Amino acid sequence: MATGIPVSRDLVFVLKSGEVVFDWGNNRVQDILTGDFLPFQESDYGRSVTDADLDALKNNARVDHYDNRVVFLRPLPEPPRKTIE
Repeated sequence: MATGIPVSRDLVFVLKSGEVVFDWGNNRVQDILTGDFLPFQESDYGRSVTDADLDALKNNARVDHYDNRVVFLRPLPEPPRKTIE
C-alpha cells in the first residue's frame, strides 16, 4: 500500500525552467524537490510530468509512489498564510 499524500497526477507538471511542481491554484506552484513556493503564469508551463521525473523524485525521497492517475508525495511545507494584524 502506498503512503504519502495522494494528489492528482494532473496537478504535477514541469515548468519551462525544469522544476517539477505541484499546482496549488491561484497562480502559485510548489517545487516538489525544494519545497519552495513560486508564482505561476500559464506561460511558465513546460510539459506533463514523466515517469522518469517522478523516479528521480523517488530517488530524492520526495515522492513515495505514483501511478498513471495519482502521485503520493512526501509531506511538503505548507503554503504561507496571511495573519491578522
